[in-house]
Amino acid sequence: MLYEVKTPREYLEAITDDWRKQKLMQVRELITKNGPDLNEGISYKMLSYEHNENAVFHLNAQQAYVSLYVGDVKKVENAKELLKPFNVGKGCIRIKKSIDLSETQLEEFIKQVLDIQKEGGNTDC
Repeated sequence: MLYEVKTPREYLEAITDDWRKQKLMQVRELITKNGPDLNEGISYKMLSYEHNENAVFHLNAQQAYVSLYVGDVKKVENAKELLKPFNVGKGCIRIKKSIDLSETQLEEFIKQVLDIQKEGGNTDC
């Protein structure tokens, strides 16, 4: 789902207060905790997290899941293992209602993406 908003605050207010908002907030916390230097904004009508004007993550509440976009997940070592419980596309991690994020390695995956970024690399498509 795409939201007609201009700020992260408006985005968070526009999302229905259900399990998707809860999951989105959990992922948002993992991103902001591990990437305190990232700038949170709106890009492509969803939350975006940028470093030096380069998008690192996009986060969005869809109808049946929460999407975390990272470009190309294969650029992260052990991505397949770290993202085992998730439905994963080339650059999209789909977080469904039944997944308990505390029992996953999503935070480690986020840390690795941020490490790649800090080292001057990228996870772009």
